Amino acid sequence: MKRAFSPCLLGDQIPGAPPQARTDIAPLALKRTMKLRDIGEDRLLGRLLSRLSLGKEVVNGPGDDCALMETRDHGNLLVLKTDCVVAGVHFLPTANALDVGWKAMMRPLSDFAATSAVPQFALITLIAPEQTNVEWVERLYRGLGRAAKRFKVSIVGGETSRTRGPVAISVSVAGFVERDRCVSRRGGRVGDDLFVTGRLGGAVRQKHLQFIPRIAESRWLTKNFSIHAMMDLSDGLGADLPRLAKASRVGFAIEMENLPLARGAKIDNAISEGEDYELLFAISPRERDRLLRSWKKKFPKLLLTRIGSFSQLSTRNYQLLPSGYIHFQQPA
Repeated sequence: MKRAFSPCLLGDQIPGAPPQARTDIAPLALKRTMKLRDIGEDRLLGRLLSRLSLGKEVVNGPGDDCALMETRDHGNLLVLKTDCVVAGVHFLPTANALDVGWKAMMRPLSDFAATSAVPQFALITLIAPEQTNVEWVERLYRGLGRAAKRFKVSIVGGETSRTRGPVAISVSVAGFVERDRCVSRRGGRVGDDLFVTGRLGGAVRQKHLQFIPRIAESRWLTKNFSIHAMMDLSDGLGADLPRLAKASRVGFAIEMENLPLARGAKIDNAISEGEDYELLFAISPRERDRLLRSWKKKFPKLLLTRIGSFSQLSTRNYQLLPSGYIHFQQPA
């Protein structure tokens, strides 16, 4: 996998390259010494996405949980999301293929929950070594199918390819959201309460292979309350909360003693481990009491916890958290 990002240093490594290519390519390639591990996922995306031009139909583009687009009839917004799982990164090679398929489908659906959107169609791309067991792939697709059926998503196609690297599964999902119910990361306000659903740190007990996206809870929230900003916790509170605050251009303060911990988890797990796939959202403090009362009636078995609030953006009160999971910067 590392070779995919390595610059070609010599022209004779390119079949058919003319002799002058060696003098043209080598000096340019030698300047490209920065590695992905040096900048991490967020800075990489900042460098790449700033160069993109978006059409006028794009309501919400790169940098949020889902992309939102206008449709020709100007009715509901079109929602798109793609996500992937890679062996050795998102699951162990020994993991149950049913669980891997379930997780691969549920990851993009969790982003739909963060946007309060309804998923409808999915495309599956499977990239695998040619020695992969056929039975394992069949079980993988059964897991994908079970997860899709849970939320009435139709798998309508995809792609397959071979690789010399590990198995990778990419799932792209399309759906819709009503204009008055879509939520992004950008609407948080100073003074907003911050809430999380469920418990954090559960990945230490393999919860990340069997989680259920909070689509029902998200849809209920936007039907009954004005949610200012929301995202799902996939990379850990320590990575995702700063992203939410940055998108909303605010600071934050967290009450560590109030973090809802999964059984066997410690505060460090809740902040840094990631893969909780719970909702993190901001709402006016005036709605706090009604929210907690209504939530308890609607979802009596699912915890909802106020963990802090948004604050003025300042270096003095922008609370530092241990980092969550950052792609390209995790130890191998």
